[in-house]
Amino acid sequence: MNWLEHILGNNWTITPAGGSTGEAYYAQTEDRRLFLKRNSSPFLAVLSAEGIVPKLVWTKRLENGDVITAQEWLEGRELEPTEMEHPRVAALLSKIHHSSELLDMLMRLGKHPLTPEDMISDLKHNQKVLNQVEPRIEIVQAIKFLEDLVVDVRHDVHVVCHCDTNHNNWLLSANDQLYLIDWDNAMVADPALDLGMLLYSYIPEERWDQWLDQYGIKPDENLYKRMIWYAVAQSLSFIQWHQMRGEYDEASIRLEKLIEVMKKRHII
Repeated sequence: MNWLEHILGNNWTITPAGGSTGEAYYAQTEDRRLFLKRNSSPFLAVLSAEGIVPKLVWTKRLENGDVITAQEWLEGRELEPTEMEHPRVAALLSKIHHSSELLDMLMRLGKHPLTPEDMISDLKHNQKVLNQVEPRIEIVQAIKFLEDLVVDVRHDVHVVCHCDTNHNNWLLSANDQLYLIDWDNAMVADPALDLGMLLYSYIPEERWDQWLDQYGIKPDENLYKRMIWYAVAQSLSFIQWHQMRGEYDEASIRLEKLIEVMKKRHII
């Protein structure tokens, strides 16, 4: 953390903030608190300007080319799973999905629309490796379901998708401002990618229409088909990610949840 002390000076207390990259830190003095990250995407500046993440305070480039960003470190908490039903969650996700500024920036950064074919290709490639460790018939059935429907779920409208709308990534500040944080995996994709995982994970099915109305759309059968497709695809992606990191307990928990969804939808 010498690079942080070099930037901030000696009067700051610096502690790791955790996370999958290990490149995030909290820093504080008597009168200032910051959240620091190395090599955040330039996308962060637009997210800050749109009020989607805590305010970006400054950006500094190190001699080695690394970029350090400092955001406001806010008092707050992550949302509880039951709070994902709140209308402002739907409203903020809708704002993100309908932002031309976010989409333009992500496209300028070289992000191309993620297609269903891209997702299947990645999932099958990863699974070839993982099957040598722990082959599961349910995984094979899930991938076959995705392949069978790939043509049916093609969609022309692409938006900025967060790609991990887990309740842990929704920050409610002490002054009651809602943010969606951790944008490292953002993609340009079908909005059903975010919607499917969120609704299947948190919203009772009998309240989907109400939630989607708060989001700003009237659902139809095509949307529901795309949502289940992306919910299965994203679940598989997270399962594979945990397996590749050796986090087999978390992978098993996610697999059981996926099996539950697939049984309910008569996929298996």
